[in-house]
Amino acid sequence: MLRNGTITLHSFAISFFLLFGAIIGLGLLPQDQTILFSTPSASPTVSDATALPERVQITVPFTVQAPFADWGYPYQEACEEASLLMVHAYLSEEELTQESANDQLLSLIEWETEKGFTEDVTLAELAEIANKYYGYQTEIMENPSIEDIQSQIALGNPVIVPAAGRMLDNPYFSGEGPWYHMLVITGYNSRWFITNDPGTKRGETYRYTPNVLMDAIHDWTGVKEDIQEGRRVVMTIKKSE
Repeated sequence: MLRNGTITLHSFAISFFLLFGAIIGLGLLPQDQTILFSTPSASPTVSDATALPERVQITVPFTVQAPFADWGYPYQEACEEASLLMVHAYLSEEELTQESANDQLLSLIEWETEKGFTEDVTLAELAEIANKYYGYQTEIMENPSIEDIQSQIALGNPVIVPAAGRMLDNPYFSGEGPWYHMLVITGYNSRWFITNDPGTKRGETYRYTPNVLMDAIHDWTGVKEDIQEGRRVVMTIKKSE
């Protein structure tokens, strides 16, 4: 009896695993898939928050704001330029190397200086730079929600975020971190916002919890100590049609 029972249970187990494998093979079970954007060409339409996919990742080329680890002037203030450059590289499908990133950052900073921009720029000023220097169209969102940002990511649009840098509590920042900072949100999942943070060499696909990142969103006020009074705004960039 015991031997027969053992055979019966063994046969049942084999049948169960064969059936389970067949179900997976036929795609009848829900699968945890990430929507991946490697180019800006094909973007889906997301009508509302209920249609948002669970996971999205945009492959945005990364550069640290100090490509050769020189954190002196002007690199220590180049997070805005680095964030803009990363989105430009994505939209133009351009690879970023240390050399190309460094050259482009210096050229952009030189142009900004000639045009009268200061070392720290507001998001509205960065939108103006994106338009005049690269010819891009921009959209600034006031008081975005988590779902607002996720919707843009799900459309294949990286999101540029100005932040009170010390509120990010990034352990890889030097010292307490920058008073004012800027980074690019490139993806999300159920637990994290995924970013390209130019403030650290470890910033590629660096993850922040939504609460930490949302609380830190503050635009430049002109006074570093007042950064937490800055507006809650984010920006997306698109090619001009």
